[in-house]
Amino acid sequence: MDSESVKSEVMKQVQTQYAMNNARQLIEKINEHCFQKCVPKPNASLSSGEQTCFSQCMEKYMAAWNQVSTTYISRLQREQ
Repeated sequence: MDSESVKSEVMKQVQTQYAMNNARQLIEKINEHCFQKCVPKPNASLSSGEQTCFSQCMEKYMAAWNQVSTTYISRLQREQ
């Protein structure tokens, strides 16, 4: 393997690790934010209203995250 191949492989690994870390952080933030918003008094199970609120909150959070990610990636591509 030449040095360019090694460099390319390392960059792929870093990008994969970065993407995994971002996904983990996103899930943590969704859980934290949506749980606080939708479950004011935690019980053993979620009510149907809490489930609906949680689902809608997650969908909104994911849509916003996707929009920000798409915009960010487009900007990076333009700058390269």
